[in-house]
Amino acid sequence: MTAGHVVLYSRDPEADREFFQKVLKYPHVDAGGGWLIFKLPPTELGVHPTEGKESHEFMFMCEDLVTTMAELTGKRIVFTRPVTQQPWGRVTAFRLPGGGEVGLYEPSHPVAATLEK
Repeated sequence: MTAGHVVLYSRDPEADREFFQKVLKYPHVDAGGGWLIFKLPPTELGVHPTEGKESHEFMFMCEDLVTTMAELTGKRIVFTRPVTQQPWGRVTAFRLPGGGEVGLYEPSHPVAATLEK
């Protein structure tokens, strides 16, 4: 395998694509007809146990939560959860223009995303 592909379902995909393109300034390719595919920062995958229905969650990682939140707030991003301390790091979440929510956290664990192949 050469890469992963994250899919975020949205009620307003155009607004969310514009957010990733113009606010977060992620590089992208156009897969055709304005269907933008974004290059993400290095990413890792964690598999967690559940006793309920299986689900998936996407969270951005950062090195300094306070600084990153200040930068995003300056871009008029609205945080939807207070910062909480978890055993694995400090976490919050923010709203995407399309109405969805994504997490943001500062890990306190070793980060696999920085490992070489």
